[in-house]
Amino acid sequence: MTEAQRRALELDWPIFGIDIDPEKAEQLTLNDIFGRTVNKVVEIGFGNGDNLVEYARQDPARDFVGIEVHRAGVGHALLQTKELDLRNLKVICHDAVEVLGHHLADSSLSEVLILFPDPWHKKRHHKRRLIQAPFVDLLARKIKTGGLLQLATDWEPYALQMREVVDASPYFSNRSEELGGNDGFVPRPAWRALTRFEKRGQRLGHGVWDLSFRRV
Repeated sequence: MTEAQRRALELDWPIFGIDIDPEKAEQLTLNDIFGRTVNKVVEIGFGNGDNLVEYARQDPARDFVGIEVHRAGVGHALLQTKELDLRNLKVICHDAVEVLGHHLADSSLSEVLILFPDPWHKKRHHKRRLIQAPFVDLLARKIKTGGLLQLATDWEPYALQMREVVDASPYFSNRSEELGGNDGFVPRPAWRALTRFEKRGQRLGHGVWDLSFRRV
């Protein structure tokens, strides 16, 4: 963590951060936190916040919440958020499953983004992957009808698992055909910022698989 990121966590957190008390299952009232009633977007595991910040900057009509456990990435996102003075963006430094399960109301989100989650390459670690049937059921509870679930990965076996798991859910409809994709995947969406992580992958010859689902 850089000194600037440490300062951001100390000085900017009170403005752009949302505290979570793990001892209490208190529900966050996002409309009160942001001071307005508009659609809410959550990005889970936002890394250093490049995509989250750019998406929020481009869409001031919606409010954005980023959830990330790594403090350095949170500090980096806070720096960007302050620099751009984004009043439609807040961040949470806590486990996403706990935040969704205990602190966010059902049908409260219009969109959830999960971009390049840890693929846990080794077979014995596949059970640790975030996109599993129980987590998809949890997402379905939190995303309102008509809302979107957006996924991306640069690890093809995980892309295939994501497609299989979410396609099997009765709560989501794959938007591949609607968006001109094929094999259940969609073209790279214009809203998704080209992050340093993805640029590095492109230099290494990695492919990227995007998926988009609608809550039905």
